[in-house]
Amino acid sequence: MKKLSLVILIMAVLLLGGCNLVEGINSNNESEENSASEDHNDNQSNPDDVYVPVQEYTGEGYDLANGKETDRIANENLDVVEDAVKQFFQEEYKTEVKVHQIVGNVDGATVFVESVGQPHFYTYAIVPIDKANETIMADKVWSQEGEIESAVMSGIYGMVMKKEFEHLTSLIEEASKEYNLTGLNKEAIPIGGKQYSNEYYFVGIRNDEPFLPAFEEYLQNPERTVEEWYKIIDVNRIDSESIRIVINLHMAEEDQEPNQEALQEIVQRIEKADDIPKGLYAIMLHDNYINKRLGSANKENTIERGHPNDIVKE
Repeated sequence: MKKLSLVILIMAVLLLGGCNLVEGINSNNESEENSASEDHNDNQSNPDDVYVPVQEYTGEGYDLANGKETDRIANENLDVVEDAVKQFFQEEYKTEVKVHQIVGNVDGATVFVESVGQPHFYTYAIVPIDKANETIMADKVWSQEGEIESAVMSGIYGMVMKKEFEHLTSLIEEASKEYNLTGLNKEAIPIGGKQYSNEYYFVGIRNDEPFLPAFEEYLQNPERTVEEWYKIIDVNRIDSESIRIVINLHMAEEDQEPNQEALQEIVQRIEKADDIPKGLYAIMLHDNYINKRLGSANKENTIERGHPNDIVKE
């Protein structure tokens, strides 16, 4: 397996036609966010209708560049598309998935899925569509190189570090309550296929080497206990550079600008915490609105602590 890197993921998703992996850090090569293509030729919306309060965003309205025609064909053949994707994950990864959303792209349909059971993760597959004949190419399902592998690995990491991630979630929720912040609507979490994630953060694998033994074992038998995975993964071999954890928070009120004091408080709590997962942490604080076409809240007023000044937790 080739080395996974965020650069590969970014370039691959851009080739897809603008699939945005919701909320990353800056616009550099370390980013977990992929800017959607500006060339939404057939997917233009009234600018006044693009932004919605984050609490109301469920993923409806999300689109990809030049995907209007394929979106129609895919949604007229939902059963065929869903069955093809489920079969793909069963055959290639021995994984049962739940389909959340089907979105047309320039040459097919991008299908966002969630794994059923543990390890838990979100990802996507692509179903090619013959637009001329309006047929679903169900035997040609694929995904970007390393995308699903990385999702599996992040899910295993989340499973073995369950207590640490629970502490991280509690830390964020306490700060959010104090500063009137909110996370993503839970219905929108699957959009973007953000690997191991919840309404506050998502986890990306930057270096797959420490996780390869676990992934190979997953292909043999995905249904293992936490104890079994912990024995397979040598947590001590995983350094902070191998993991990126991106936290995205929003102001809870529609008329509030991102609060610098709130951002600094969360940064300090992350820096002081000794019971959260190791990794490189980046934090972004947005206003209340999210672009429903892109599934992104990044705007000029977004404030952040991230690359090249990530918080390093060993």
